[in-house]
Amino acid sequence: MEGYEIFKKNILKLTGLNLTSYKERQMKRRIESLIKRNKYTSYSDYFKALQINEELFDEFINYLTINVSEFYRNFEQWEVLRKTVVPKLLKNSRNLKLWSAACSTGEEPYSLVMLMSEFMPLNKIKILAVDIDEGAINKAKIGVYSKKSLDKVPDKFKKKYFTEIGKSFRISEDIKKCVTFKKMNLLEDKYPDNCDLILCRNVMIYFTEEAKDIMYDKFSGALKNQGILFVGSTEQIIVPKKYNFMSEQTFFYTKNNK
Repeated sequence: MEGYEIFKKNILKLTGLNLTSYKERQMKRRIESLIKRNKYTSYSDYFKALQINEELFDEFINYLTINVSEFYRNFEQWEVLRKTVVPKLLKNSRNLKLWSAACSTGEEPYSLVMLMSEFMPLNKIKILAVDIDEGAINKAKIGVYSKKSLDKVPDKFKKKYFTEIGKSFRISEDIKKCVTFKKMNLLEDKYPDNCDLILCRNVMIYFTEEAKDIMYDKFSGALKNQGILFVGSTEQIIVPKKYNFMSEQTFFYTKNNK
């Protein structure tokens, strides 16, 4: 089916979605299945219909951007991060190295950017976000989310950093610029070093005890002394001292080299 390049440009103008973030063969196959399902015969006709048919437009957006995560997951813990943990880290350095490990479709690192924006300008915030799933990373780069995933985003950030497109929301380019996404296998690949804060949440539950042991050791090695690891609600570390960690507060562990 001809016309994909023009379709990509038109979609970028209409929605801000850059389809080049996806693998072309897979993306073309998915969109062409939508075109045929809705009984259109070309990219051009389908795009014209997207402009005037809200139901068709929503189907298109949702088909490309389905995700199961959410922003500010376990909001109370993010409040601890904002009120206690980040201020403590900023006493030691104004130039924090921040890492979101297993970032999925981007809600976690983007939540962290918004939180950090209360302490410094966006152009000073740099976050590394990694995941083993390339498809999830591509969705993160596109940055379009369901209304439900935004439930816990503070209203001031919803208004400032999200644009409604159909029944979905696109996150601002200003937020996206603060995050560098990278494919990474947490069990096998080399970790970054000298991190001030690492977020690895709701991931360890999927690993064996042996794998957790390897990863906690590597996380400890990736942190500066007095750096902090932020874990998920069901992932408390049983013997933190084993990894030179000290429990800062529930779900937060400080690296403590004596």
